[in-house]
Amino acid sequence: MDGKIKGRFGFGMMRLPKIGDEIDVEQTKKMVDYFIENGFNYFDTAHGYLDKRSELVVKESLTSRYDRESYVLTDKLTYSYFNTEEEIRPLFKSQLERCGVTYFDYYLVHTVNKNNIEHYRKTKAFETVKALKDEGKIRYIGFSFHDQPEFLDKVLTEFPFVDVVQIQFNYLDYNNPSVRSRECYDVAMRHGKKVIVMEPVKGGNLASLPPEAAKILSSISSGSPAGLALRFVSGYSGIFMILSGMSTFEQMVDNVKTMKESKALSLDEEKGLAKVVGIINGKDMIDCTSCRYCTPTCPKQILIPDLFACYNSDSLASWDSSRFYNEVYTVDGHSKASECIKCGRCEKSCPQHLPIRRLLEKVAARFEA
Repeated sequence: MDGKIKGRFGFGMMRLPKIGDEIDVEQTKKMVDYFIENGFNYFDTAHGYLDKRSELVVKESLTSRYDRESYVLTDKLTYSYFNTEEEIRPLFKSQLERCGVTYFDYYLVHTVNKNNIEHYRKTKAFETVKALKDEGKIRYIGFSFHDQPEFLDKVLTEFPFVDVVQIQFNYLDYNNPSVRSRECYDVAMRHGKKVIVMEPVKGGNLASLPPEAAKILSSISSGSPAGLALRFVSGYSGIFMILSGMSTFEQMVDNVKTMKESKALSLDEEKGLAKVVGIINGKDMIDCTSCRYCTPTCPKQILIPDLFACYNSDSLASWDSSRFYNEVYTVDGHSKASECIKCGRCEKSCPQHLPIRRLLEKVAARFEA
């Protein structure tokens, strides 16, 4: 696709390491250095990631420290940051400045779905991004997608000039009726588009498995659960880039090792993953990937992904969820699940299309009864 790219593995700058509420820039630099030293150079950010701090950290940890032609950088155009066609170019210019670059290698219309497509049409977002490419400010264009395969087919038919499609793809969502990863992949292939994969480890959920699922995998493979998830995705030839949002140096080391070896799954490992899917689907779990798109929109400052993580961990009995719920995630101005005012802003921003208001009622019933 792009001869500048090294390897099929990308560093998603959405879940960076933190010290308290602040991004740990020094550890991020260490992770960037390790990533590049090991032969990879694709980085992914967006204007809203990490409460609008990701682009700035990209500049501090990557673009101010490495030659521009040594790395590949992707940024995104998100519908919530512009209301008119005229506002797109100033936003784009500010993103270049925040990242410290003069062009983006890839620029994606962000999280396209049925709820926001009219906004993108009305503001001529796809057409404006194409014009920016024609002007040399972008090398390749595409969109990230969170919807059903039938709608993906319509979008690709309407905007055939895009170069790439970014989809959610992992072994748990492969045949999930609410995600349908395999069918979305097939649609992209029919349209002749290269695929970028996001959430190959499903927001870390496939790295921290139920004990009985982890036991199955450890009996058939010496690799980590996250490594097996990455290897599942890498087995598909139409996927040219696999993103991972790593938040610790240890995660970086494990993922880099997996992607450098590029080892296909054995038949036993494939059967093991199928068993894991059955175990996870049998649990009372909330299908949240902790992207945190919902938290800035909440007027009650409910830490929605963290409360969902408490619920899931309680279902797995993996840590003291009740203590975290009451002493960590619902203090210092952050409301409890029962204090949700049902405004629905969170649901509009959720790429997983979760019924967050109803799910918060389940969380409240479990922890506040």
